[in-house]
Amino acid sequence: MTTEPLERLRAICLALPDVSERLSHGEPTWFVRGKRAFVMFANRHHDDRVAFWCAAADGVQEALVGSAPERFVRPPYVGGRGWLGVRLDVPVDWEEITRLVQDAHRSVDGRSR
Repeated sequence: MTTEPLERLRAICLALPDVSERLSHGEPTWFVRGKRAFVMFANRHHDDRVAFWCAAADGVQEALVGSAPERFVRPPYVGGRGWLGVRLDVPVDWEEITRLVQDAHRSVDGRSR
């Protein structure tokens, strides 16, 4: 596995305002103002997928997992809170990934509500 998906995801996350990165549960994770996680990289974290998990608005997880289960999953632990798992080990639309990450950022940034 190359580091390309991680590096591309990192660039998208760090381009957003007030974002920092640190390890959480052994994986690169991005936070808004150092406090609230909005994206977590998942390199075979509890399964065999390379993916990321992100905050999502109500109903988004169900809609995307239901419409494209080969690309979207309900991640362990945070899936019960509506977070979305996005696979990076399948063909990826990076424009869609960018929109999902931006939406995740907005969903946890209290100033954006």
